[in-house]
Amino acid sequence: MGGTDWDLVVVGAGPAGSTAAIAALRADPSARVLLLDAADFPRDKVCGDGVAPHALDVLAGLGVPVDELAAGTRPVTALRLVSPRGARAGRDFARPAAVIPRVLLDARLVRAARDAGAVLRRHRVRTLVQQDGVVLVDGAVRARTVIGADGAESVVRRRCGAGGARAGTIAIALRGYTAAEPWPAGEQRLVMATAHWPAYAWVFPVGDGTANVGYGELVRGTPPTRAELTARLHDLLPDLPPVPLRGHRLPLSPGRPRVAHGRVLLAGDAASLINPLTGEGIYYAVLSGALAGAAATTPDPAGSYRRSLRHRLGRHLRHTDVLARLTRRPWLVDLATAAARDDRRAFDRLVEIGLGAGTLDVPLAAAVITAAARRGLPS
Repeated sequence: MGGTDWDLVVVGAGPAGSTAAIAALRADPSARVLLLDAADFPRDKVCGDGVAPHALDVLAGLGVPVDELAAGTRPVTALRLVSPRGARAGRDFARPAAVIPRVLLDARLVRAARDAGAVLRRHRVRTLVQQDGVVLVDGAVRARTVIGADGAESVVRRRCGAGGARAGTIAIALRGYTAAEPWPAGEQRLVMATAHWPAYAWVFPVGDGTANVGYGELVRGTPPTRAELTARLHDLLPDLPPVPLRGHRLPLSPGRPRVAHGRVLLAGDAASLINPLTGEGIYYAVLSGALAGAAATTPDPAGSYRRSLRHRLGRHLRHTDVLARLTRRPWLVDLATAAARDDRRAFDRLVEIGLGAGTLDVPLAAAVITAAARRGLPS
């Protein structure tokens, strides 16, 4: 694993882990940072591949050349929503987003971390013990601080005593790639369903002639089978040809554990930082990774990380927790979609909540109330 003593060991080299390594080295260029992952890069990761401009802002602030991250793709300039009962809203984004396949994004971020000075090793972590002010990884590597960025099935989260996600806070999704036609280039599409709600299908064009397509839903009781999920995807996207699909779990943020345990910090999916309204996780991953990496260089990593994460995401997470409960009623999503259709400001605010760190405010609530008064469903 590249030696025995490190200032920081980051477990998981996806967006959260690579960003954490970059942030730690930007805060302290002399830090000894070891980045561990069970896979070789490039490697695929099941994901919707959507990258909000907010995530690119975080990376640019760390000196990562974002143009290189998005090379070979085209900006996504518009979003089209279809609500559970058929309300439709389509508008341009205030700022373009990106769709970057994870096989590209993750490998490029790993390269940026190595360029910053991190040491990358292929290794599957199995044990973690905190003793005498250090963290012992697999009985051989001593770290001043460990960041667990090892995804939804995080070994670090389990070994540090954080436990798993609560019942009712796990979603499951399938995704694959297909030709971008017949869907418009540069437009993300979300098609929601009343059956099995909360649930939706998506089409995210990459810009290279292909699109990332998929379907996800909240798990209640017995998880659906692959065949059931596939059928629901095709019900919502009837133009979709047969396409190979892969599945993954999404630990949503209402079930998040404590993010700091002694000298062990959790970031990204390992911390259940996935937006419960949209399933967006890359912005949360790079932001939490950046904050954890910077905190790892301070005398009090746990306290510093908790404070910075609370400052950047605390209010937003509280609001999305509430909205996740409210939107179990699909008619509220119909009203929100109608508000986005009728009011540019409402559309922009909903995008901020779904893709960034936005919060529910009076203008958005007023737009939803106006939509209800107009009874503008469906369009």
